[in-house]
Amino acid sequence: MKPVLTAAFFAMCATPLAAGPIERACLGSDRPGVNRGLCACIQQAADLTLTKSDQRRATRFFSEPHEAQVVRQSDRPSDEDFWQRYQRFGATAEAYCG
Repeated sequence: MKPVLTAAFFAMCATPLAAGPIERACLGSDRPGVNRGLCACIQQAADLTLTKSDQRRATRFFSEPHEAQVVRQSDRPSDEDFWQRYQRFGATAEAYCG
């Protein structure tokens, strides 16, 4: 019994450290329906479609939704490229996570 409890304790402690930036931002958001499973799924979609740099940039959208609008409307080629990748991420997350 003790080894099972010890393993469960370490698994619970390790999970937040193993979580990616999108998952952490998702868990920290105040959106309805947020749960660890959904946020982990969204992180997996991010891992498939976004670079680590893109993921760090996208985390700001969780706390500052207006930032997404600013990027979407930007005429800068780098913002346009990022927005296309971000849209692909959103479509993947929706299809993958329901």
